[in-house]
Amino acid sequence: MFSLSGRSALVTGAGNGIGAAVAKAYAAAGAAVLVSDLDKDAAAAVAAEITAAGGRADSAALDVREAGQAADVAEQAARLGGGTLNILVNNAGAIAPAMFPKMTAEQFQFVLGVHVGGTFTVSQAALPHLAQDGTGRVINVTSAAGLVGTIGQANYGAAKAAVVGLTKSLARELARQHITVNALAPLAATAMTENIRSNEKLAKLTLDRIPLRRWAEPEEIAGAFVFFASDAAGYITGQVLPVDGGTVI
Repeated sequence: MFSLSGRSALVTGAGNGIGAAVAKAYAAAGAAVLVSDLDKDAAAAVAAEITAAGGRADSAALDVREAGQAADVAEQAARLGGGTLNILVNNAGAIAPAMFPKMTAEQFQFVLGVHVGGTFTVSQAALPHLAQDGTGRVINVTSAAGLVGTIGQANYGAAKAAVVGLTKSLARELARQHITVNALAPLAATAMTENIRSNEKLAKLTLDRIPLRRWAEPEEIAGAFVFFASDAAGYITGQVLPVDGGTVI
């Protein structure tokens, strides 16, 4: 039920953190994975690790804001699947924290451009290649910040809320093509959360809001992505699953 054998996947922002863990989990479940990241060397390293472990993987440099690059990478991912792409994971992200009175327009637009613009751009590029036989999946990454708000990152919260709206709208549109669209809201110890975890005050405040009272490792998050990509989630679309130790209940 959870096997991804014979399927192909494109994971953005997969050079480290959750994206890398998801790429490895997909390969372990049998998928051929295109590891993409703005850092081409990091993407290549993850792909090499997958290959060394006996999986199938390739890598590509990708700025998710660039439509031309997105089109090329989507085509490359489809070639891994013999001409069809089964799974797209829009994971690439960026932060530019600042309290709202001091946040610049550039900081605001940059974060929205990566998260919302990137999800739009890569999804649109991937759509012509996505399987329409019931195995087509678009899996977006949002955050508790987009569901309940945050402090010091209004741009990030706004971007992640927009990803939720985009997910639900695409789920309605693409259902007629038998493609499901869902989102996960993960919380893990990654480079994206380093600014919080390294600040004693912020780290304590965050842990106080997590009922399980700990940060997850990226590998703990990956199983939920495998679930959404598998046949087990074939009748689920337009949903947001928090994987955050109970932060959003």
